[in-house]
Amino acid sequence: MAERGMEHDRSGRGGAPGEGANGGPGAEPMVLREERGGVVHLTMNRPAGFNTLSDAMLGALEAEIAALAEDQRARVVVLGGRGKAFCAGHDLKEIRADRRADAVRALFTRCSRLMLSLTRLPQPVIARVDGIATAAGCQLVAACDLAVCSETSRFATSGVKYGLFCSTPMVALTRNVPRKPAMEMLLTGDFIDAGEALRLGLVNAVAPADGLDAAIGALAARLLDKPRDVLALGKRAFYAQAEMGLEEAYAATTEVIVDNAMRADFEEGLAAFVEKRKPAWPDSRASGDLARTGEGG
Repeated sequence: MAERGMEHDRSGRGGAPGEGANGGPGAEPMVLREERGGVVHLTMNRPAGFNTLSDAMLGALEAEIAALAEDQRARVVVLGGRGKAFCAGHDLKEIRADRRADAVRALFTRCSRLMLSLTRLPQPVIARVDGIATAAGCQLVAACDLAVCSETSRFATSGVKYGLFCSTPMVALTRNVPRKPAMEMLLTGDFIDAGEALRLGLVNAVAPADGLDAAIGALAARLLDKPRDVLALGKRAFYAQAEMGLEEAYAATTEVIVDNAMRADFEEGLAAFVEKRKPAWPDSRASGDLARTGEGG
């Protein structure tokens, strides 16, 4: 199991002008990718810069997510960051270097596009947080479907302390955290610790630093034994109905569950229930064979 840079990096797609998504010739890759048994780990790889969401980092992540959307063997995605930070938000030096409205708009539009791509990705995405997650980094945690953090992790929407209200991070934050504590985080910019993040619903679980990967592995395993296509259908429906009124949501999800009930996965689930056995999901038989032989990626 080896970490590698993104294959598309060789073409230089996704980076800032003059810099490929891989960070330029001979540079360390912006994002490391590691695959095993249907779980894909994406690791932001700028620890010295606290994995800030520079234009190049955004491009690298966008390209990886786009590739994963077409990857039938990828069942679960884990997103993390190397070093002391998960992600410290946007690169303020990069913003300071070009504060033209068009440049700032392009940067934040690109960041919003990345967040939406995580929501639209068929696979469940787990944030692996070990360190600080601030501003757009906190947004990135909130944009993932699930999140597990170490006991020493801390979270903040700290832009207000630098005179820039976390307006776009607010979108993801307020879809995870209740209104009053979300407003407190946004207005003060203060950190919350891992325990408070768990209490508020920003993360699903907290683990000791040396047990973080085991906790994430256990969560991923609970997803891997479910039918891939049904998870994708359910994820898509979850986010769609959350933006609807009550009556519209029930009408839409009725159609989703009817569609689901007509599929081979439910047919197999019913058969397994009657026969008192574990289901053998149609979409996982081939990938299960690959995982057992070490070819599943």
